[in-house]
Amino acid sequence: MRSQHRPSREDRDLQIERAARKIAAADHLLITAGAGMGVDSGLPDYRGAEGFWNAHPPLRHRRLRWIDLANPEAFRTMPELAWGFYGSRLDLYRRTQPHEGFRILRRWAADMQSYFVYTSNVDGQFQRAGFPPERILEIHGSLQHTQCVTPCHPEVHDASGLEISVDPETLQAASSLPRCPRCGGMARPNVLLFGDDAFVRTRRNEQRHSFLHWLAGTQGGRLSIVELGAGPDIPTVRQKGEQLVRCGNVRLVRINLRDPEGPEGIISIAGRALDIVLAIESEWSSNLVHC
Repeated sequence: MRSQHRPSREDRDLQIERAARKIAAADHLLITAGAGMGVDSGLPDYRGAEGFWNAHPPLRHRRLRWIDLANPEAFRTMPELAWGFYGSRLDLYRRTQPHEGFRILRRWAADMQSYFVYTSNVDGQFQRAGFPPERILEIHGSLQHTQCVTPCHPEVHDASGLEISVDPETLQAASSLPRCPRCGGMARPNVLLFGDDAFVRTRRNEQRHSFLHWLAGTQGGRLSIVELGAGPDIPTVRQKGEQLVRCGNVRLVRINLRDPEGPEGIISIAGRALDIVLAIESEWSSNLVHC
């Protein structure tokens, strides 16, 4: 087992200073993000059953967990509830304003030769914050797009005009459900669900191709990765950063409130994404000379 570095409280200020220096000195920036990034904008934390039920109280008395709704079978066996759940999330994501940390990350990115965003979040917050879509890889898909449940065709459809009326007492959809424009069957979000063998990867693969092309272009330069709120329970984002660090000439800054630890050599900072980004920005602006 690889050793895990757990930062102490005493070295937090030092880690923030180190992070600011590494980011400022980078040629290229990769921003990676998990659910903890959105929590600071007011989005719910689904950590554990209690966290999920606190965000969606009607599901508590039915003892339905996130995994019970976030799977392809839910759209076949209880589509009104599945779409009620995802429809309420879609509405929340559209109403939520990205927090100040997104603006700061955009400033950092603008100082680089190039940058990219790699996120497991399906909320579209990076696009809402002004990051160009062609610079974003949503590795688990996006709630802002739909696909056929079957699927009958490898098409992904823009959900910008989709609105789902939801009964707040039951969390069930109270309006007509989205249909596939090809076959007329049930549609579902273009999101990678649990146990999902029907996820249409067309859009995600196009994003992934752009990401790999960008990554190839960073060779020979200094790449810094800023990882924000990506926990170990769904480790896609954490694993990507650690994989790139092993390739050499890459520095990973891991910011996580509960799980900042990681392999030796990374910069681990315990704290909320917004708080630490603000602290790094203050350090960068006040004390550092770009080099």
